[in-house]
Amino acid sequence: MAMGKYDDQIRQIEEELGKMQYNKRTQHHYGLLRAKLARLKESQLARSGVGKASGKGYSVKKSGSASVILIGFPSAGKSTLLNVLTDADSPVGAYEFTTLDVVPGMMHYKHANIQILDVPGIVHGAASGRGRGKEVLAVMRNADLAIIIVDVHRPEQLAALRKEIYDADLRLNQRPPDVKITKTAKGGLHVASTVPLTKLAKETARAVQREMGVHNADVVIRQDIDVDQFIDAIEGNRAYLPSITVLNKIDAVDAEKLRAVVSKIKPDLCISAQKGTNIDKLRDLIYDKLGLIRVYCKEVGRKADLDVPLIIKKGSTIRTVCEKLHRDFASKFKFARVWGPSAKFGGQKLMLRHEVKDGDIVEIHVR
Repeated sequence: MAMGKYDDQIRQIEEELGKMQYNKRTQHHYGLLRAKLARLKESQLARSGVGKASGKGYSVKKSGSASVILIGFPSAGKSTLLNVLTDADSPVGAYEFTTLDVVPGMMHYKHANIQILDVPGIVHGAASGRGRGKEVLAVMRNADLAIIIVDVHRPEQLAALRKEIYDADLRLNQRPPDVKITKTAKGGLHVASTVPLTKLAKETARAVQREMGVHNADVVIRQDIDVDQFIDAIEGNRAYLPSITVLNKIDAVDAEKLRAVVSKIKPDLCISAQKGTNIDKLRDLIYDKLGLIRVYCKEVGRKADLDVPLIIKKGSTIRTVCEKLHRDFASKFKFARVWGPSAKFGGQKLMLRHEVKDGDIVEIHVR
């Protein structure tokens, strides 16, 4: 099949999906179209010999407590924002395509060192490889947080950015669907669920799998998912990361225009990188969205060091603390004493699997 034929079929399906009113009556047909679209795109990429965004990206060494990527169309203000948030020196120009490589900077905030990455601007067709799009989106897959930057003069950029990100198999502010698919040698397709399914009929689930080349499998769905999430579970190559949507250059419009744009795209925060408006609020939002917590370390027989906390992710355990402090601590671990929010009482004796909380004081005892 020629590449042009793939393009034509993909375009036709996307046009049909764009016109379709999604409801219970059209759900099955919608699911089949989405499955066919996913299969065609996979075939198109295989035929072209070009991998998805999970392939090679720019060479960026992750450092600090977490890594944040700035994503936007050219001239959205990414470089200016990087320079305001960090000590980086990214070239800034009032013209498009200023940033030609990844420029890292470090934001020092609440004792955390947060790496901020300014990458080339996304363009239409980025997920298919236009304008270094694949490389940029590959860097995004390895980040801990994405900041989506939208120019107040071009609010339509947000929908276009989300499409490119979605087409690159990146899912923002979602968790992987709770679906277990076990392929079998024979026996057909068996679909079971542990919760009521209100957005995906089991027959549609079976039809979607057949369309995507799965003919024998046992499927258990443990979450009320839709057909797009089910396709994600079948393909299994999605990357999931939190994101913040920021509306930039608000100093360049009047209050009425700003209200209209905010009502249309509903950003998490409105800023002016140029004027420094709401930058402190953005730092707070970045820190909170990354889910960072502070744990204070205490040596046996000494007072806790409350000046320099250990910065780790929410949900971390005492094992995480050990691995951050010294490579041998986990293997030589005896027990830990914990004071603070996660302990039932001060100095509670706890083991590696115990989950620590923000503000805990941890004393590690090793053999």
